[in-house]
Amino acid sequence: MTEQSTTPVVRRVDARHRYEILVEGERAGLTAYRDRDDRRVFFHTEVDEAYAGRGLASILIEQALTDVRASGMRIVPVCPYVAKFLKKHDEFADITDPVTPEVLQWLEGQLKR
Repeated sequence: MTEQSTTPVVRRVDARHRYEILVEGERAGLTAYRDRDDRRVFFHTEVDEAYAGRGLASILIEQALTDVRASGMRIVPVCPYVAKFLKKHDEFADITDPVTPEVLQWLEGQLKR
């Protein structure tokens, strides 16, 4: 097996409002979002138990947030994992907005659709 085939790949899947991390072509995890104007609101992250302990969630979030920056958008970390990641990675502080009651109410309405 080559190194390239075991390197995780992160892709944005706009139609499903999420980023996915693939290991050997299989989806190992995802982080879900909704866009509100120029802000990408992250609300859920998961990694399949079969892939636990490999640091995939961290890779997934770092690449997703890097993509948000490249897109000229801002981050709102409703997801507890994304919020925890941001506390350790202040390089994204300049594009991070706080979670507010207004954002939470808006997100709830989005998810009920």
